[in-house]
Amino acid sequence: MGRNPMRAAVTLCAAAALAVPLGTASAAPSAEDTTRTQQTRDPVLVDCAWQPEVRPEAFLLACGDGNSRLVSLDWLRWDANAAVGRGTNAINDCDPYCAAGTFHSYPVTVRLDQPRAWEKDPGERHYTRMTLTYTDGRPDGFPRVVTYPLWA
Repeated sequence: MGRNPMRAAVTLCAAAALAVPLGTASAAPSAEDTTRTQQTRDPVLVDCAWQPEVRPEAFLLACGDGNSRLVSLDWLRWDANAAVGRGTNAINDCDPYCAAGTFHSYPVTVRLDQPRAWEKDPGERHYTRMTLTYTDGRPDGFPRVVTYPLWA
């Protein structure tokens, strides 16, 4: 053990003490770690076909007739509390009627918030509210800020 047996013994004990935690760190994650990971996953946006989406490039607002949709979405934030992005709201003017109408585009800021457990998949959280802010023009009769509840 060399010239200082006490120093060698302390060094060996310290090395052994450090090796034990390092060995368990590479083991499979515990159930607690898995649950924590699931709870910290970012919420999803549920589309008209009941499919969960994260940072979609487009989103249909009018599921029944398709006369209002968000397109060219660019997400600046997407986390456990809210999502914020920019895009265009393409809306059919339905003039003289929807099948013969014209789509008009309006730039918007999109905010998703109020995440909750999704009834279809309680392990998944989804945003339950969407707020659109029209940044340059808006459809006739629309306020500058519109808030929609999103389905559960």
